[in-house]
Amino acid sequence: MVLNERDYEEKRNYIRMTMNASATLSIKEGDAIEVTCIDLSATGMSIRANRAVKKGTSVHVNIQSPNEQFRSMDADAVVLRCEPHDNGDYELGLEIEVMK
Repeated sequence: MVLNERDYEEKRNYIRMTMNASATLSIKEGDAIEVTCIDLSATGMSIRANRAVKKGTSVHVNIQSPNEQFRSMDADAVVLRCEPHDNGDYELGLEIEVMK
């Protein structure tokens, strides 16, 4: 089954792995910004960024592995939400479309 076909509640029930990993978020139009991955699940991730990214934007996320024995994580995703925080940062909710 394609992940997009699953209902919202089923997708929310995936186990989330809490992280604090540096990552690069590349916006398909060309910009790249340094972000922090807050958590990761089978279908999505939450990241913290210093600027807003519009809902519906296609992005590419790269999390470099600190260990040569493990591959870096590359994923194509879509921004589902972008919420401002009091400190000026934004929390973005991403839906992973393709994991590479």
